[in-house]
Amino acid sequence: MVTILDGARIAAPARLDVGRVRADFPILGQRVHGRPLVYLDNAATTQKPAVVIEALRRYYEADNANIHRGVHALSQRATAAYERARERVRAYINAASEREVIFVRGTTEAINLVAQSHGRSRLGPGDEVVVTAMEHHSNIVPWQLVCQQTGAKLRVAPMTDEGELRLDCLAGMVGERTRIVSAVHVSNSLGTINPVREIVEIAHAAGAVVLLDGAQAVAHLPIDVRELGCDFYAFSGHKLYGPTGIGVLYGREHLLDAMPPYQGGGDMINTVSFEQTTFAALPAKFEAGTPNISGAIGLAAAIEYLEGLDMAAVRRHEEELLDRMGRAIASVDGVRLVGTASRKSGIVSFVMEGVHPHDIGTVLDMEGVAIRTGHHCTQPVMQRLGLPATARASLAIYNTPAEVDALAEGLRRVKEVLL
Repeated sequence: MVTILDGARIAAPARLDVGRVRADFPILGQRVHGRPLVYLDNAATTQKPAVVIEALRRYYEADNANIHRGVHALSQRATAAYERARERVRAYINAASEREVIFVRGTTEAINLVAQSHGRSRLGPGDEVVVTAMEHHSNIVPWQLVCQQTGAKLRVAPMTDEGELRLDCLAGMVGERTRIVSAVHVSNSLGTINPVREIVEIAHAAGAVVLLDGAQAVAHLPIDVRELGCDFYAFSGHKLYGPTGIGVLYGREHLLDAMPPYQGGGDMINTVSFEQTTFAALPAKFEAGTPNISGAIGLAAAIEYLEGLDMAAVRRHEEELLDRMGRAIASVDGVRLVGTASRKSGIVSFVMEGVHPHDIGTVLDMEGVAIRTGHHCTQPVMQRLGLPATARASLAIYNTPAEVDALAEGLRRVKEVLL
């Protein structure tokens, strides 16, 4: 389609061929309780395209071997594939060097690594770590632990009733004793997109480093760590259409170089004696033991799959679906949206008057609709909003307008059954 504007021919934005995308995900063809599967639990984990499944199968059938140490052909091929995966990740997030890409089990391990290696070696009594009120437990508990170990203090920047960060309050908290600011890029329970560039600017002006939890952002937003300006960025492969058990910690090279090892063992050493051990250079210093080789290869395949799509069309599709889903859910009598920030990504949380969220999820499951219910590992968020739990529907590239409508119809069915 071409639009004529002031005599100029302007091509209309491309649209995502969702039917073609869905055909790439084998799991979506099944029926649940006799109904077509409507999978709307993507914030918990995304489904995997056939190319990722094939990459895992191919590795285990042809190249399965341990890496870095072996001189035989299988080990050499496995090593090459693992390191190609690192380069694929580096390019995807625009890190300056492969040495800045550390493979970990997921976002949780990445944050714990930074807390225990960077934080524990830099924090002392009276120092402060600042987080936001909308953090996942994985971006709270590691900082609580390191504060207990070092005598530092954890401070929390508040949010509004709509689920938006009080940036003015955060700016007022960050000062000369602030050493680390750790913030979620996109809230997993509210869908809020935080003003992360502003957070980085505030922290850096006070001399603090910034970690961003990108678990919910990496599949929906373009991630350029150099443009964001953050010092650390963490995400999980399984929320990016890749396997479970693999994730990434990006860190500025000079910071990673200065950090002590997080774990000891094979592959992170240079020399070992009973008197002294010297450590390998980055990134091996932080990858002790046999890594998740197949997971890294599968993550690379997932990134390659995404890069083969028109990402502008993907984002337009997801934005339209998010708008449709919010309106569809809100149209059901007795349903209230939770988290109405002006900038959101991929997630709609809600409650239904007189019905517990777990019961909503159970009835929807019988209709073939998969959502998530509970506190979403954000109990402080629930406490702030005065709720025990919410129901959460979350989107991915393969969801359709018809599935959004099926969710709304399912909610009306919930009312028929339970009210």
